[in-house]
Amino acid sequence: MSILLQLGIASVMVFATVLIHFIGLSVLLVVVRRYHGHANHRRKAIGDAVAILGAAIGLFALHSAEIWLYAVLYWQREVFTSFEQGLYFSTSTYATIGYGDLVLPLQSRLIGAIEGANGILLFGWSTAFLFSVVDRMKLLERELDAPVHHQQDEAHDK
Repeated sequence: MSILLQLGIASVMVFATVLIHFIGLSVLLVVVRRYHGHANHRRKAIGDAVAILGAAIGLFALHSAEIWLYAVLYWQREVFTSFEQGLYFSTSTYATIGYGDLVLPLQSRLIGAIEGANGILLFGWSTAFLFSVVDRMKLLERELDAPVHHQQDEAHDK
């Protein structure tokens, strides 16, 4: 496989995984906002924990789908002798672990290298998303607590 063909395939894969990630994060954001908006003050801590847990599980599902997409590519191109090998290689490459016990043939190496760079970027995006969700919940908690503390201060002053 030529270098240009590898770059073309890798570019399509990057586009597909970024699109999957974008759509997935958008859905997760809507779900977290909707769920968090219905939590009353007494159930806020539990609601926040469930929302954060749901976001983390959703992120894991997104990354799994993206890893499987690369594994299907390796399997379809018959790079490895079994789908399990492609999935194992894809997982360790995407997560940039790279044990080295399975390696791509020369005609596919560039795809694997770009998968690793793609994984790093998507993990970073997920980390920023999860941090943003947690930070937004802290901000909403402070906003909800502000009137309560203000009322308590007024009652204390009287």
